[in-house]
Amino acid sequence: MRDVRRRLFLISAGILLATPFASVAQQSGKIWRVGFLTTRSRPSSLETDFLGAWIPRLRELGYVEGKNLTIDWRFADGDNDRLPVLAAEIVRFNPDLIIVAGTPAARAAQNATSTIPIVMAGVADPVGLGLVASLSRPGGNITGSSIMATDVSIKSLEFLRAMVPNLTRVAVLLNPTNPIDPIALKQIQAAAGPVGVSVVAFEATNPGQIDAAFAAIAQSRVGALIVAPDPFLVNQARQIVESATRNRLPAMYPFRPFVEAGGLMCYGQNIYENYRLAATYIDRIFKGAKPAELPVEQPTQLEFVVNSKAAAAIGLKIPQSILLRANQVIE
Repeated sequence: MRDVRRRLFLISAGILLATPFASVAQQSGKIWRVGFLTTRSRPSSLETDFLGAWIPRLRELGYVEGKNLTIDWRFADGDNDRLPVLAAEIVRFNPDLIIVAGTPAARAAQNATSTIPIVMAGVADPVGLGLVASLSRPGGNITGSSIMATDVSIKSLEFLRAMVPNLTRVAVLLNPTNPIDPIALKQIQAAAGPVGVSVVAFEATNPGQIDAAFAAIAQSRVGALIVAPDPFLVNQARQIVESATRNRLPAMYPFRPFVEAGGLMCYGQNIYENYRLAATYIDRIFKGAKPAELPVEQPTQLEFVVNSKAAAAIGLKIPQSILLRANQVIE
């Protein structure tokens, strides 16, 4: 009888001890579902494009697509008008979280759901646009990292004037459907006026309008070009860079992918690191953190990258002052 009671005790104890581990195992068996929304088209490789920079970091944190992670990708192919429909599609899947790439996508997702957590990447001025209440306490279902898309205009123009010392007239290419781009234009105009540089704006929302813009730029007698930060314009980076090169136009771009595509120079945050940071937010939210209480992170370092081959292609010699200030010179 004593042996029977002892066996019953050991069995009961074993059940009690196993319960926490069973719940952990059950939780670890969950398949997380993530939606991803962007204005851009699907890149040829998500492993090398910044849109997918968060995936390797997420693997390091234990989330592997096909095992415990499912990703629903939605690409608007450069058309911001499609974003609300695509955002609604993602919400119908009832994902655990939505990643938004760029400001227009963030606005579309915000309008589509107030309950599903949303993580921003490549989004500018989230407070000014009403996406979050404040950077320290977002206060809703949106958090993530922001980019300094409108606060780098003075420095960008300074670098451009150093590259083109006699610059008096500059073109700005922007997407008017992105709420950030008109703000960026005003910042550039404010920085250009005091140094005697006039600004001419050219708008584009599709590839045909980019071609038309460059045809007009060629007739406008500008000495240089600034490309505003926008997912659609990033999507058309090669078209824009080739057009600038063909017109022998020195250009300042907002992100590294333009320079990697053959553009002259860029100044801003490392967009790859911005997207990689999204994985940290995903992990914390999956572990129970509330987006309302996760501070929005801003870049602490900016990079200035110059492409020497691009300079040679348009017959431009890079001044020593630029070479000394560049974080990287692509040969």
